[in-house]
Amino acid sequence: MSVDAEPVRPLTLIRLGPDGGTDAMARTVAVECPVAIEVDGFGYAVMMMTPERLEDFATGFLLTERLIDAPRDMIAIEPFAAEAGWIVRVTLAEGLRGRIQDRVRHRTSDTSCGLCGLSGLEQIERPVTRRPPAPAAHPATLFAVLADIRAHQPLNARTGAVHAAIACDATGAVLAAAEDVGRHNALDKLVGQLARATACQADFILVTSRISYEMVDKALVAGVGLLMGISAPTSLAIDHARAHGLTLIALARADAMLIAHDPHGLFG
Repeated sequence: MSVDAEPVRPLTLIRLGPDGGTDAMARTVAVECPVAIEVDGFGYAVMMMTPERLEDFATGFLLTERLIDAPRDMIAIEPFAAEAGWIVRVTLAEGLRGRIQDRVRHRTSDTSCGLCGLSGLEQIERPVTRRPPAPAAHPATLFAVLADIRAHQPLNARTGAVHAAIACDATGAVLAAAEDVGRHNALDKLVGQLARATACQADFILVTSRISYEMVDKALVAGVGLLMGISAPTSLAIDHARAHGLTLIALARADAMLIAHDPHGLFG
């Protein structure tokens, strides 16, 4: 069972009006704290994130970092509270321990995206072991899921300060959802939840953020056919999607969406 902290905190803030008047108001804010990831005794990363569903996060993070190939490659995941934040200790299966040792030798810093700690540009290219399938969702399904997205953002409804990542099947049924103050962290939680629930076969993922290279890469690891975001894509994200056959939709709005890559010719 996952051990988590309360993801929100009530605070009293001061509201300033246009006439210069002030009054106290109660506000629920999203908790952001450091979460250290330790793998086989190595301090691998410190993420600033929402400290809930840490086992899902650790699973998704290690998958997207290519430190594991499947959840079974982890012997243990142990989250626990520390004085300054949280620590998640992961023990890998014996045959995979060389990966963390090799990666730590090349890391120079740790950030919320899994790329900034790499020491050379050549390390950005990571293996993509499978080509994504053709998505089966109808365009009307994509618009319907987008219209209902707020129903799957309970933490954001309370705080207005977190991103979400949502996985759906081809009918639009929501299979899994995750929230976090960091968009990468939310998607890693979702990837981990999908990997741990082996019966789930998601058709597409919707994220409430811009689409960067890292977000495309994480969707490729998740094995979905389509990634959709409510904000714009970067050039490298489009290049990465095109190189590996991921259907990519950006700037998703109630009246229109931007098709950035449609390798299967599904949208006209």
